[in-house]
Amino acid sequence: MAAPDLVFKNARELAALIRKKEVSPVEVVTAFLDRAETLNPKLNAFITITREHALARARDAEREIRGGSYRGPLHGLPYAPKDILATSGIRTTNGSKVTADWVPEFESTITDRLNRAGAVLMGKLNLLEFAMGSGVVSGFGPARNPWDVDYSPSGSSSGSGSAIAAYLTPLSIGTDTGGSIRGPAAACGIVGLKQTYGRVSRYGVTTLSWTLDHAGPMTKTVADAAILLQVVAGVDPKDATTAERPVPEYAKALTGDVRGLRIGVPRQYFFENTSAEVEKAVRAAIARLSEMGARVVEVDTPHAKYASSAGWIVAMAEAACFHEKRLREKPELFDPLVRERLEAAKFYPATDYIKSLRVRTILKREMARVFESCDVMAVPGSGNVASKLEPPETARSDVKPGSTSTPYRGGTTFLGNMTGLPALTFPCGFSVGPPSLPIALQLYGKPFDESTLFRVADAYESATDWHLRRPPV
Repeated sequence: MAAPDLVFKNARELAALIRKKEVSPVEVVTAFLDRAETLNPKLNAFITITREHALARARDAEREIRGGSYRGPLHGLPYAPKDILATSGIRTTNGSKVTADWVPEFESTITDRLNRAGAVLMGKLNLLEFAMGSGVVSGFGPARNPWDVDYSPSGSSSGSGSAIAAYLTPLSIGTDTGGSIRGPAAACGIVGLKQTYGRVSRYGVTTLSWTLDHAGPMTKTVADAAILLQVVAGVDPKDATTAERPVPEYAKALTGDVRGLRIGVPRQYFFENTSAEVEKAVRAAIARLSEMGARVVEVDTPHAKYASSAGWIVAMAEAACFHEKRLREKPELFDPLVRERLEAAKFYPATDYIKSLRVRTILKREMARVFESCDVMAVPGSGNVASKLEPPETARSDVKPGSTSTPYRGGTTFLGNMTGLPALTFPCGFSVGPPSLPIALQLYGKPFDESTLFRVADAYESATDWHLRRPPV
């Protein structure tokens, strides 16, 4: 099979070909490495490409599979995590000049589990510095959106969004503190899952906010996200926040059937600052699910509007604590925006932090009531399509011309981090353009019920073709 054909297949399709020995892991990995090296100068999605390491691992996988030692659906498949996950012996930059030369001597639990499953690390992906910077004025420069390279892939998992959308890798892991998986998923037209807090270990993932951080799958299809979560999920003695909950077989949820499921649509907040084009596409997607047999019900989320502002205080206060030593010793190496945010957070009153935690309690109780009347809650993945990349002079400040909020403060996403609820974002349309850019639907679910999110999203994906469209890059 020709290399161009291989890179446009999703992970599940590639796994079937490898399992049947119709293609080898070496062929698959080489095809993605070649495409990544060709397009990365234009997209800047990768910070590091580990070609020799990847080919050696691919050859090992090929020998194992030929010898009858097939490890499972990730065996021989390439993956590239956000460069905030520690990889033993391989540079882990956090997208920052501060840690640009850090080579860990240990492996994150996520990458360790992927490696043990036979997946092949092919490189590390770009991000906003320490998962909160501009991505423009420092670090390694901005990743670009493959639908139009003058546009942002959103952040902070910017390289992951760009690389998956452009078929540079079939699998990625991003991180999400206020929407950093789901924002790039929406902007780039891919699938992004912020799973339940405690479902996936964060050992070896550089901290932004201890109580808000999540790490999770970013893929082209819902089925691929389910396969990826299956491998990385589960309790980890190295991370005390992981939950001792059984990990279900997520593939069993991919039935294509949504009949009888209740989809909650909030009356308040989520559609208030959404562009007309996005709202139309999202409501059309909800209507499509209704036509497929789901029942749409209205739900109330009266305090959801406070999730972003309260979440921001929690995130930045905890980030200032985590980075205190680095900020004291190497302040000049930080992205000016990151440094500004961290320095300012030192002056947040403890009372504001405590009040934000009280908001979190209210939001958790409120969402528990929401899920008494629905199985999933549907909202826009983002209030608008991707925006143009900013020049350095405006990227230095939280105050944007013509804007009342920062790009980090996710309007539809921070609720998931403040409550710990799982949320899945996937494409449901495109703007008229030019340029024509992806539009996304986001589903919130009950705690540890990623299976129902997969069930609904996979059924919608099977009935539409948004995920099959290819960017012009």
